[in-house]
Amino acid sequence: MFHAYPTYIKILLSCLLTNSILGCGGDKVLPNDQAPDPVVVDVPLAFIKRSLPLDANGEIVSQDLRRLNDFVPGAALYIKARASATAVERNITDRAFFSAQEIADATPDNPLAAYDVKDLEVSYDGQTLLFAMRAPEIEGADEDEQATWNLWQYHLESDILERVISNDALAEEGQDTAPVYLADGRIVFSSTRQQANQAILLDENKPQYQALDERRNQTASVLHVINPDGSDIKQISFNQSHDLDPTVLSSGKILFSRWDNAGNNNSVNIYQMNADGSELELMYGRHSHVSERSTQALQYSQLRELPGGNILSALRPVVNEHWGGDFVEINIQQFIDRQTPLTGQSGNGSAEQVVLFDNIVIDGALSAGGRFSAVYPLWDGSERILFSWSQCRVYDPEASVDEGEPRPILPCTPALLATPDIQAAPLLYGLWMYDPIDNTQLVVAVPQEQQMYSEVLAMQARAFPGNAQQSADFDAALAVADLAQVHIRSVYDFAGVDNSPQGLAVLADPTQTTVAQRPARFLRVVKAVSQPDDSTRDISNSAFGRSTGQLMREIIGYVPVEPDGSVLMTLPANVPVAFSILDGDGKRVSERHQNWLQFAPGEVRSCNGCHTQASTSAHGRFDAEASSINQGAASTGLPFPNTNPALFAELGETMAQTAGRINGLSYPNADIEFSDIWNDPATQAPAAGFTMAYGDLTTPLPITPSCATNWTALCRIQINYPEHIQPLFDAERPVLAEDGVSELDNHRCTSCHAPVDAAELAQVPAAQLDLSSSTSTENPDQFTSYRELMFTDNEQEIIEGLLLERLVEVSDANGDTVFERDEDGELILDEVGQPIALLTTVAVSNTMSVNGAHASADFFLPFNASGSHYTWLSPVELKLIAEWLDIGGQYYNNPFAAPVN
Repeated sequence: MFHAYPTYIKILLSCLLTNSILGCGGDKVLPNDQAPDPVVVDVPLAFIKRSLPLDANGEIVSQDLRRLNDFVPGAALYIKARASATAVERNITDRAFFSAQEIADATPDNPLAAYDVKDLEVSYDGQTLLFAMRAPEIEGADEDEQATWNLWQYHLESDILERVISNDALAEEGQDTAPVYLADGRIVFSSTRQQANQAILLDENKPQYQALDERRNQTASVLHVINPDGSDIKQISFNQSHDLDPTVLSSGKILFSRWDNAGNNNSVNIYQMNADGSELELMYGRHSHVSERSTQALQYSQLRELPGGNILSALRPVVNEHWGGDFVEINIQQFIDRQTPLTGQSGNGSAEQVVLFDNIVIDGALSAGGRFSAVYPLWDGSERILFSWSQCRVYDPEASVDEGEPRPILPCTPALLATPDIQAAPLLYGLWMYDPIDNTQLVVAVPQEQQMYSEVLAMQARAFPGNAQQSADFDAALAVADLAQVHIRSVYDFAGVDNSPQGLAVLADPTQTTVAQRPARFLRVVKAVSQPDDSTRDISNSAFGRSTGQLMREIIGYVPVEPDGSVLMTLPANVPVAFSILDGDGKRVSERHQNWLQFAPGEVRSCNGCHTQASTSAHGRFDAEASSINQGAASTGLPFPNTNPALFAELGETMAQTAGRINGLSYPNADIEFSDIWNDPATQAPAAGFTMAYGDLTTPLPITPSCATNWTALCRIQINYPEHIQPLFDAERPVLAEDGVSELDNHRCTSCHAPVDAAELAQVPAAQLDLSSSTSTENPDQFTSYRELMFTDNEQEIIEGLLLERLVEVSDANGDTVFERDEDGELILDEVGQPIALLTTVAVSNTMSVNGAHASADFFLPFNASGSHYTWLSPVELKLIAEWLDIGGQYYNNPFAAPVN
């Protein structure tokens, strides 16, 4: 385990002279009784050196984790044969873009065009460097004509520099960054290519495009794998925002940083998966972003496994204005959050320890301990650490200098840091090696003004990792069909706590709990809708409706939840999905699942249950969860207690597993269907079955005609308000006499909920709710009905045949009338000299909420059995409205149905 530097080392480091190359004598920082060590450390190094990234105003360009493809020219990749300040550094990347003669002719007055390099990695034999590089900017070209980030390799023995994808057109199809070698020689990297996403878009009858992240600001970059010769690119992660900084663990698993940005999430957490995208797990950090070390939320990036199995991570805000921060060592083997150990572990205290100095400030303020831009552990058993570090420096507040003269710079001291309005001096990054055994710090590359070292590593051999290629449970037949299998042991299981009202045993017994008494009846599978950029489809925010929080969503379908809360289903592979738990009316009773799940083809996955966002208990990590509350069948060959004997269980099976083994696996269906299979017909009659079928709608279906007759893994429920919800309000609903012909009444919603009656005379819409499809006066891109349902409105009344907003007198806190006053505070009088009462409108609350159907109870109340509109809408019509609200109440859920902006 790494440890923070002792105090005397930190004090000695501050003697580094800020206006000269090196202080304290020699190339080591040592205690006073030690002499410089003349021994050269024979470790070949590779590092990225760049010009200090400054904007036109001389301010340092900030780094934003959400903008991982930004181009900051002025970097190059160098190697040194030894870890010594005197060893010759050799540029190995200039040759990619310039001839030998151009390189030789370059001078400070005639520099080479600037390019950018980042994401440096090394092969396991220490002989090949792997990195991302972007060519110099093309003068006068538009952004979409500029070069993209490409993957490159440098072979030390042969001195060959080559691009991984040699074909220019193929190389430029995406922004490729953060490469690292897998155990089998392939490369995993982050890319905007979205190769599988685009294929799925074609299957969904949409054009191919690279989707934006969930801020709709940048193209989402997710993980892909590629052969080292540039062939066979495959997408393996399906987040809707970025997956970045992958690293390969000794187990062969891929550890990476994921920007969780669905719904109200907005954090970068640590995930893990296999090389085929299976067994995706949240490993660490979901509840670890708030820290006493920073006023800003801290995120996890630049991950790397340490020799002891812990994880090295940069700790920094999303936006970093200093190109540096701090690095921590995370005990990920025993913790899932900074203060939360794995279930059953005895770990206590903090999972995170600072790697080097313990006085680093991360949130942008002056940092007494300076800043780190890179840290790399040596794998030779020496416990040494390579790092790029900039000392804390400030301008001398007492110095007086002539115009044009450089301002004196001083190393930070407590007194200087306490000086009001003290100004930070420019960053000054150098390369260092720390030896914890000798407690010494060796300078490897001397800091230079206006230069920085942004990355460094040792070209050392280390053990090859394992080969975690696919999930332990794999079904070849499912893989051929591009399907996966998912088993939830109980939706009532919340981190090992039984959340069912009666207890699981009582709930699962049909003689003790009726079907109607079961809280969870169905599970809805929701899919993200990829958001196009403006060049593909330029739509306005109005297309999302009241809120952009859920962006656009589609529904894959519905499966039953069995009496014990278990669910077993097959799902389409390589699709970002989320689950919601529903009651018997098809309304969501769980929180929205705000993290995207994915399942690889052929993956067979099981989880214990559900969780809430506020809970800090472990969830979603195989080795961290509490034991399941559902231990399954107690024996083999017998039914569950008091259930249908035809459904005989095997030891440990959940009810869903038993039903799936006997009746076949469930694939999500477009319709909500219920059949009571668990009641023993010999003891009590089964509950009545029912179906909420889209086929019973008289209005346009939210599914295609082909899917209406044959529901497949490519089918989607896609609900757009103008096409599928508004027609419910406009539909004719005649009430017939006993003869079945004569019309007694018409329950068409817009008969009463409209500003005019059948005679075209003004009327107050029933319940002050106008459900007409007229263009809204508040937003011309939306119908009046949508605005009335989703937004607060003003009460109306008829005055002299006109429909006007109702005005009432304003009263103060004492109940006295408030009168109009002029700018001097004097009463304004009417024509007879009387004060004029101040009038205001009367607010009418919205009856629907984007938070879901249960949050829209005011709308559904009239349709209940005791309500005034009972049976006016059919069960499937109410189900359509409920599912639309549950996924976010969007105006459109298809960007290609929305009008062009």
